[in-house]
Amino acid sequence: MLKNTAFFNRNLKVFLLVVILAILGVLTAIFADYRRILSKPEKVMALIEEGASISVGKIRQTATRNGVTEWSLESVSAKYLNEKKQAVFQDLSVTFFMKDNKKVYLTANEGILKTDSNDIEVTGNVVVKNEDYNLKTEKLYYEHDRRIFSSKSRVEIIGSTFDLGADAMYFDLNTNRTVFQGSVKGAFQQNVAL
Repeated sequence: MLKNTAFFNRNLKVFLLVVILAILGVLTAIFADYRRILSKPEKVMALIEEGASISVGKIRQTATRNGVTEWSLESVSAKYLNEKKQAVFQDLSVTFFMKDNKKVYLTANEGILKTDSNDIEVTGNVVVKNEDYNLKTEKLYYEHDRRIFSSKSRVEIIGSTFDLGADAMYFDLNTNRTVFQGSVKGAFQQNVAL
């Protein structure tokens, strides 16, 4: 009886060792194949049909020019439309970096990044903030090459000493110059020290 138990234990150990080695071999093969595919992204892209969309969760995109970061985008989800050369973002926020080390923050429900130009179009509850003002509109465009915001939708801007509204707006990040068009209305306050 003791011999049978020892024989059974030895066979069980050998069997378990063979199973463990087989599992390790399969995991090693899967890992090696996975690493091989990831090391050549063009092979992954070749597996995706032409014109297909790619969807990903939480994403971050940064645009730089001559080694200087111009803007950084974060989004809850994104979908890449290969045929249109566009990335569509949901619940996005973009930080624009100014030359004077200040930042401008933009949030929106949806945004489209044109991947060939880095131009951005945002829609739905669009808010642009900096330390001096808040801008609200439903649709806003950002032209990357010229660093210009523009909107042909109604804009409302609230600052510490003013409230402005206009049917359209143009803002140049390089010069800090803003132009309002169509039915421009505003109220200005002057702080008087007594």
